[in-house]
Parts: sequence; C-alpha cells; structure tokens
Amino acid sequence: MSYQQQFHRWLHSDALSPEEKAQLQAIADDPKEVEDRFFGLLEFGTAGLRGVMGLGLRRMNVHVIRHATQAFAQVILAEGPAAAAQGVAICYDCRVHSQDFARAAAGVMAANGIPVRLFEAMRPTPELSFAVREYGCVAGLNVTASHNPPEYNGYKVYWSDGAQLPPQHAAAIAAQMEALDVFDDVRTMDYEQARAQGLITLLGRETDDKFLSHVLDQINDRQAVAQVADTFRMVYTPFHGTGYQQIPYVLEQLGIRHLHCVPEQMVIDGTFPTVKSPNPETPESFALAQKLAKEVDAQLILGSDPDADRVAIQVKDRKGDYVQISGNQTGVLLLDYLIGAKRRAGTLPENPVALKSLVTTQLAQVVAEANGVRCYNTFTGFKFMAEKKNQLEAAGQGHVIFSYEESIGYMIGDYVRDKDAVTAALLLTEMTAWYAARGMTLLDALQAIYETYGYYGENTLNLVMPGLEGMGKMQAIMAALRQTPPDQIAGTTVCLQRDYQTGTERDTATGETTAMELAGSNVLGYQLADGTTLVVRPSGTEPKIKVYVLASGTDSADCQRKVEQYTAWAETLRPWADCPPFPRPAGQTGGVSLFSMTGAFPAYFSLSRHRVETTEITRRSFYEEILRHLSLSGPVRGPPPRPGGGAGGQRQGRSAHGEDHRPGPV
Repeated sequence: MSYQQQFHRWLHSDALSPEEKAQLQAIADDPKEVEDRFFGLLEFGTAGLRGVMGLGLRRMNVHVIRHATQAFAQVILAEGPAAAAQGVAICYDCRVHSQDFARAAAGVMAANGIPVRLFEAMRPTPELSFAVREYGCVAGLNVTASHNPPEYNGYKVYWSDGAQLPPQHAAAIAAQMEALDVFDDVRTMDYEQARAQGLITLLGRETDDKFLSHVLDQINDRQAVAQVADTFRMVYTPFHGTGYQQIPYVLEQLGIRHLHCVPEQMVIDGTFPTVKSPNPETPESFALAQKLAKEVDAQLILGSDPDADRVAIQVKDRKGDYVQISGNQTGVLLLDYLIGAKRRAGTLPENPVALKSLVTTQLAQVVAEANGVRCYNTFTGFKFMAEKKNQLEAAGQGHVIFSYEESIGYMIGDYVRDKDAVTAALLLTEMTAWYAARGMTLLDALQAIYETYGYYGENTLNLVMPGLEGMGKMQAIMAALRQTPPDQIAGTTVCLQRDYQTGTERDTATGETTAMELAGSNVLGYQLADGTTLVVRPSGTEPKIKVYVLASGTDSADCQRKVEQYTAWAETLRPWADCPPFPRPAGQTGGVSLFSMTGAFPAYFSLSRHRVETTEITRRSFYEEILRHLSLSGPVRGPPPRPGGGAGGQRQGRSAHGEDHRPGPV
C-alpha cells in the first residue's frame, strides 16, 4: 500500500476521532509531510519505538502504541499460557500523552488475556526493571522518550530478566507488526473495565518501598557523609521528570542535610519549559541549577533525565565555576571509588567484574584491571550488559559490581537490569562527600587517577540525519566505510580494522583476519598506530551517526591534541549529513535505500559548506566519491577541530589522599 493510500485509509478509518481526522485533513495538501508520516512503519528495534508525536504510521500515537502492543502480546502468547499468566509490568514518564499511551497499552494486553501491573503514576525507568524482576513478570514496557525533546515519545520493552529486549525478541515483535493490520488486528479493552475485572492492577507505594530498600542497601560509607554533613551542600534537578521524589529521598536517607532542589524544575511538565533540551549531557541544561548552586555555594550539582535512568554531575573548579564531568570520567571515578569503598567495607565479592560498552573510555579497563577487577566490553545498550552479567554470574565466572556507558548511564546492584539514576545519584553523592572529607574535589580525584594510570581523552561527534532521507545517508556512509576500510586516518596508520557486524578484525600489516567475541551489530572500529581507537555506529534510538574518539597520551597536551586531530577527521563526515536530500528514482514511493538501487542514480554531494553539486553516478562511484571527499588515506581536511572532548589531565591541583595514600579510594 502506498503512503497516499495509507493516508486516505487513516483519514476514513472509524478508529480515528473527528478531531484526529481534522488533524490529518490539515496536512492533506502537504505531500512531503504525508509521505514522511505514512511511507512505512515506525521501526521497532531493540530499544523499542521512538519518534515524534502525531498521527501517522511513523509517528507516536495511540494507534501505533496499540499496534505495537498487540505485536508484543502475540510474542508473549507464543511463549505459552504459563508465561502469559505471569503478566506484564507497565510504567510511564512525565511526557505529554505518556499516561494515555500506557493505559492504551494496558488495555491491549488485558484484551489478550495477559494480566497487567500498571504503575499508578509516573515512575523512574529503573523501577520498571525492578518490578518485572520482583513480581516475576514475563515482560514489561515503559512509555518514555528519555532525554529527547518534548515533541518525542517512546516505547521501551523489557523481557523477564528486567532488561530491554534481546535482538531475537525485538525482531519477533517487528515481524508481528509487519503482519498485523494497525487497526483490524488489534484487540482492545476499556481501561476501567479491565481494572474492574482484575486484569489491570495498580502498583504504588509498596513497590516504591521495596525498590528504595534495595537502593539504600548500596550505601558503602555513611560515616564519610556524616563527617561533612554540616558543610556539604549540593543542588539537584530532575528536569521536570520522574526523579523528583525518589532521588531527594535517598539523598536525605544518606545523610545529606543541605540538599537544594531547583524549584522551577521540580514542577512536573512534559513540555520541559525551563530548558532547551532535558538532556543532562548538555551543560547548558544546568543554567538554573548553576544559578542556585552559586547562591548556596554548593560543591556538587546533580541532574537526572526525565525518566531518571541517566544522571550527570557538575562540580566547582578552583576559579569558582561549575564544570561538567563527562560520562566517561564520571564512570571511571565511580568505578575506582566503588572498588575501594567495597574493599574497605568488606563487601567486595570474590572475582569482581566491571562492564562497559566498547565506545566507553579505555581508562575504565586500566583502572579495573590494575585493582584486580576483570573488565569486559559489550555493545552499546544495557541489554547487552545485562546479558553479560547474567551469563557470567550464572556460570560462576564472576560477580558484576558496576556497569556503565559513556552516555551517563550506570547500573549497580542485582535488583535492576537497566541504567539507574536513583542508585547512581546516591553513590555519586556518597563519593563526592568521601572526597570532601579528605579535602578533595572530584576534579582533584580525577587528576590523581590520570597521574597514576595515564592520560585519556574522549569525544563523541553526533552527525544528525533526520527524516526519510537520513536513513539513506547513514546507510551510505556505513557502507562506504565498510566497502573500502581506511588504511590511514588523519595521516596515522590504521593497525586494526574491526567490523562488529561480521565479528572480524583485520590486521592491516599482515592482512590476517581473526574472529572477535562481539559480533552482530552495525559498528565499525579502527585501532590506530598511536593508540587511539575510533568507533563509528548509527544510533539505535535517534536519527544520527555517532563517531567516538578514544585517545590516550603521554600527558594532557598530547592527549588533547589527538582528540582534536581525530575529531577533525570525524567532522569530514558532517557534509554528508548536511547535504540536501537524496532524490528518489521516478516512481519510487517507499523508503529510499541507496543499496537496493541499480544502475545510475542521482545523488547530491556537499563538496563544501557553501556549494552543492548534483552528479549522476553508479553505486560503485558513489562510494568512491564519499571516500575521496573524506580523504581517508591522506591528511585530514575539512572544518577545524572543535574544542573540548574531555581529555584527561587538564585539572590543576592535587590533595593528599588520606589513609589510602593512592590516587582515589582504592
């Protein structure tokens, strides 16, 4: 069915209200908008669904939510009656329509005979993971778009271990969505009727208490907090989201006496009116928090994203300014602290293990292994960390004490299988207080780690490629890099070329290819002669390619130079993201795929920031044109390096380390 036919079917469907039909009628004369909304289904991946809210197959709305939930129900029912009887847990965040979507999903599950445990109000994402495990549910789902702009919403799905779906179950749901009609094949049930029949039960305070009890059990050193309780001041913001109750509660239980919450952002509001973006990774989002921090002279600012699964921190430097510590750096600090704190408390398990994503700083592995903790890489996504944790612990091959990603996600403890800002906020605050009791800031601690283990720096470049055309651009860049892997990048020899789709690593000097442990993901990696690692991958949740620079150096300046050098190379990919849309061949109405086209086809190439040329090229010469522009085998060209990137060793000053006499708490 063409996108025009899909549009008219929706426009005349009895499933739509008069108000919804009026919204569609308003775009009837905008063929580009109609196509963008109806050219195909919103893709269901391992992260579930995420998209802009609105009417259409490729928008987040109650009809798409019901369709996805019916597909999810089919997969659950295929597990057998006993599995279906275990039921599902459903949670939602603060966003516009999140409660409506969650109740619609609950009604579909109930209509399929699958019992539902629905949270009575919004809750942090980690509590959903906890509830799935605590109540023995077969699955769970969470209506949230995490840190995305307010026009977005999403649909995360979980399996019985409390982790997001593994690829095989996600693929099964996607297949069901293709097979099921968005209207005719969906079973629904009135929410109040389902509650009256006992098919939907509400979760509330009793589940909160169980979850928070586990969180508070993670405290390592109350005495350190008590030492500085009278002088330690901190600021917290939930960015209008779900952390607004539980995070202040656990911090008060930790013993924090001077906790100042940003009043404007303690107001629940899915439009996020006080920030341009509710993403804690963006330092600009902390403007109100910094204002309050300066007023109260706080040592720590902490912010959780709207669904409270990620958390970022800022600390005061010696000039009195508040600076953000990156996710890479925060994870290294917390890993180092936890090893030492657990060792001092006698709670470090035998055969301890740490997990990190392959795009996270190499410093984490160096710190872990130097202190007797094995460290494993996984693909990006906590479902993979949860899978690795389950595998290692079931086989008696180790106990995972900490897992993290560079994008400010941290998983601690055994009661969740997803990133958890509630527990992370508790331990980040404990860690900051522990250092404060020794006259140190986190910047001092970070500098001490660099001086002991070496200087490391990282940067992530996001190449945004939205819409229908963006998919083709992302595929083109990945295919070009895969077809002709670079032997040099920015003038530096590539020693190892890694393709994580096939799970192979090629030694460029010998030509020998060997198998890697990780395989099956659309990720490319390059190990360079100077020790730098570059990783390129499409985002699993947003329309962009991410390029990761993971560098190490002899000192701060050397490290920063490498970060800037390879960031400049990554910038040469940006013109392909910024170039005009790829035109479709005449008659093509579906999604564009540059690799299903045969013969010659038109494509636009942004050969400079101000000039665009149109060229007729074959598939082969298309790849060559990209590679020529990127200058993969010669000196880097393109925009100048961007500042920043978080190279290590830029902090000044260092204090004594107290009784441990070493850099950090280990």
